[in-house]
Amino acid sequence: MSLQFINAEKRIHDSVVFPAFDLSIESGKIVAVYSSVNVREQLIDLLLERSKLSHGQILIEESSISENKSKIGFFFLHESLYERLSIEEMVQFTKGLYISSTTIEEAIQTVQLDAKRRVKIKNLSYSERKRVQLACLLIQNPTICIFEEPDQNLDLESKRIFLTVLQKLKQNGRSAFILTGNMESAVIAADEIYRLDENGLHSVHTEGDENDEIENSSTSAESILPVRFEKIPTKVNEKIVLFEPTEIDYIESNDGQSFLHIKGESFPSVSTLNDLEARLLPFGFFRCHRSYIVNLQKVREVITWTRNSYSLVLDDAEKSTIPLSKTKMVELKELLGL
Repeated sequence: MSLQFINAEKRIHDSVVFPAFDLSIESGKIVAVYSSVNVREQLIDLLLERSKLSHGQILIEESSISENKSKIGFFFLHESLYERLSIEEMVQFTKGLYISSTTIEEAIQTVQLDAKRRVKIKNLSYSERKRVQLACLLIQNPTICIFEEPDQNLDLESKRIFLTVLQKLKQNGRSAFILTGNMESAVIAADEIYRLDENGLHSVHTEGDENDEIENSSTSAESILPVRFEKIPTKVNEKIVLFEPTEIDYIESNDGQSFLHIKGESFPSVSTLNDLEARLLPFGFFRCHRSYIVNLQKVREVITWTRNSYSLVLDDAEKSTIPLSKTKMVELKELLGL
């Protein structure tokens, strides 16, 4: 069972939301599309048949979406739960709407809410409510799951549960289509990552391509520079702003542009990620991922999500989480003497 976008194009009046693209989400695959809020909402409306493509089509295998509605399950950013119901009642109510072999007990246990099954929805935390929403999705037993910003504002335990559910769906031959504006979330959760905007659909490479060897070589002993003090320039409203390396929490590369993250704010850099890596290496910075450099002095935790998925949690006000690639995990362990 596959979800296919064939020559799919969307325009609103004279504005291009996204040009024609092709994408196939096969059974047993987790695919994420990184996009703006507008693009994400347009895709959801198309999948819900609230709007139509300007050109092309969306198919489930060889049939239209309307012929396969029962095979698609949605996990929306804004959940719609009945607050007066308990967790068990909410899942039971949902099961009554669908023909599913998944039991209520299985769904509740999967999201690890068995101890609270009789607690009213209104008395749950935000993350617990999202786990109830996830249980309601599982009880539908859909072939294709559509996730809208699934881990936004979740606590760490709920994120782990969500990733475990994704792997279970994958093992059972289901497919997941994640729509998100958070690249870190996409990297952690998905097998394949794409960026979709007015310039089209582009594959986002995370690791394992030929550039990794080049990036790894840049951190070799030969490239280590002597310690020196220098500020890193950024450009804000046509002004050059200089930051001390110790001020920087981490650096992210997005669409060829590097951004310095400092105390919850983002500043565009005039340098490439490779240049910044070379300049900041003597100050304790580490290339943790193809698209990220982190100040190791700001790292509080190293989290293992799955066998091949890791994150760094920073000691900042936002408790920022930064993706750590599998190959870089090995380097980090060596660096820390583990």
